[in-house]
Amino acid sequence: MQNPRLVATDLDGTALRSDGTVSPRTAAAFSLVENAGATLVFVTGRPPRWMHTVAGAVRHRGLAICANGALVYDLHTERIVESHLIDPEVLEEVVRRLREKVPDLAFSVEYEGGFAHESDFRLGGWDSRAVAGLRVGTTTLTSRPCAKLLALHPRMDPDILQAAVRGLVGDLVTPTHSSGRALIEMSAYGVTKASALAHLATTRDIGPHEVIAFGDMPNDLPMLRWAGTSYAVANAHPEVLALVDHVTATNNDDGVAEVLEKLYGA
Repeated sequence: MQNPRLVATDLDGTALRSDGTVSPRTAAAFSLVENAGATLVFVTGRPPRWMHTVAGAVRHRGLAICANGALVYDLHTERIVESHLIDPEVLEEVVRRLREKVPDLAFSVEYEGGFAHESDFRLGGWDSRAVAGLRVGTTTLTSRPCAKLLALHPRMDPDILQAAVRGLVGDLVTPTHSSGRALIEMSAYGVTKASALAHLATTRDIGPHEVIAFGDMPNDLPMLRWAGTSYAVANAHPEVLALVDHVTATNNDDGVAEVLEKLYGA
């Protein structure tokens, strides 16, 4: 495939190093994409509040689809420009069903600005190293629209938990997961990385056959299925490796940059 008009890439575990940084090589490869006139889109499970460092590293280039498709974020202005939220009534019903059938779950939510969590929700990643988020009760947690509902189990296998959640509430929300923890991320029904990316591509008159996408975890699967050309990094989840057209080097070996250099390099 030569000169795709749109490059879509996941961040954590894919384009970013394991320490969460953008390597100089990868930043330079992103510049090649935009200098060639193609559209660069970061498609991530991250909320916008985790995007400031990435925005700076790529010199505020491009757009980001955040929260697995629920929010579109302009990296130039660092503002949300589009949102697809879960209504409070749906949140209440989802939490009720899951609490009834899956003991020991703890919940948190990502709002358009900030997040909140129950007292027994064990924070991970950046949130565990920062004073962030409000500890609230379940009633308060589900009282306003949110971009993403998260459910954490202390012991279950992530793939088994996702299957259980899909069976219980898949008619109300879209569940997926993107970490090694038993942490299920739920977006509004039908909202995925693919749905948001497809809409964005349509506004630019770009078809799936003109898109190349990179990913590593189950939350990337809809996007990788939709894109005309799909790549996994070598460290990807087995389901992702089984689906994609091609496999590149690991995230720590700049696998995404390796492909982009071949496509857009001089």
